[in-house]
Amino acid sequence: MSAQGGMPGMDDMPAGDGLAPESDGFRFAPATTSLPAGQATSMAFRVTDTSGKTVTAFEPDQTELMHFYLIRSDLTGFQHVHPTMAGDGTWTAPLAAVAPGSYRAYTSFITKDASGKAVPLVLSREVTVPGPAASTALPPASTTTSVDGYTLTLAGDRLMAGMSHDLTVTVSQGGRPVTDLQPYLDTYAHLTAFRDGDLAFAHLHPHGTVNGDHGGPALSFEAMLAKSGPWRLFVQFKTGGVLHTAAVTVTVG
Repeated sequence: MSAQGGMPGMDDMPAGDGLAPESDGFRFAPATTSLPAGQATSMAFRVTDTSGKTVTAFEPDQTELMHFYLIRSDLTGFQHVHPTMAGDGTWTAPLAAVAPGSYRAYTSFITKDASGKAVPLVLSREVTVPGPAASTALPPASTTTSVDGYTLTLAGDRLMAGMSHDLTVTVSQGGRPVTDLQPYLDTYAHLTAFRDGDLAFAHLHPHGTVNGDHGGPALSFEAMLAKSGPWRLFVQFKTGGVLHTAAVTVTVG
């Protein structure tokens, strides 16, 4: 299946599950692997090559040079931000307050190898937030979820590990279809998924093109989840200048 046309980086799909700190000669090098609890903070990091040199050249991926994700081991506390890079190649990701526990931080980007070939990667590392931690049980699998007064309904074939499926997410409000979704990262919805247990990462690529503030109600994605088991999907969409993040559990056979 084809990814959404006209979106920079959408044809470059990173391989793997995003759990390695290094791949293809590039390494995710955070300044720290510990964050303070209960307060807004930031995480500084670099991307280095095989010689240890800091990488400073990146290609746009859905309008951004770097996507940074943070997720707790119980699949709560999801954050998706776009860091800024200093002249020396140090990235800084602004983060909202986090609760104590074990987390994983992911960097998603496109750079180039020595031959000039584009290299799309998702690299990650474990992060600790000190303090007494209590886990939240994973909600059961469902075809519906809600956020900020919006209802999202999932439809499509049963998801099977290692196979590509069409997944449709329909957005409604008060029982009425929503048709005023605004572009977010050059699409009408951004969808990422994390697997319960090992926190394997997947980005579900959208189909279609944007046409002003007229997105919805149905949004189509190419769903490719490499492993079986429960996954937590995070759907991000924008209305009225406000970004909404909905979460739902799905089971992959």
